[in-house]
Amino acid sequence: MIQSQTEPETTATALLSGWISRKDLADALGVTVDTLGRWEARRVGPPCVRAGRMVLYRRRAVEDWLAAQEMPRAKTAGGRR
Repeated sequence: MIQSQTEPETTATALLSGWISRKDLADALGVTVDTLGRWEARRVGPPCVRAGRMVLYRRRAVEDWLAAQEMPRAKTAGGRR
């Protein structure tokens, strides 16, 4: 039986479906790949995993990290101005 060349690609795609590459995340956030690298070194960005030369981010962890970055709204009534 001849194995289709798309089969391993499909398996890899399914395996990494919940993950995003550093380049894709940098593009989505509007920052550079180098910025994400600096964030990783300083441990201020979203958590990541290294697999060989690849750096991957779990989509859910990125969403959680983004939610944690949300600034509280300023009080508009009765507060100092």
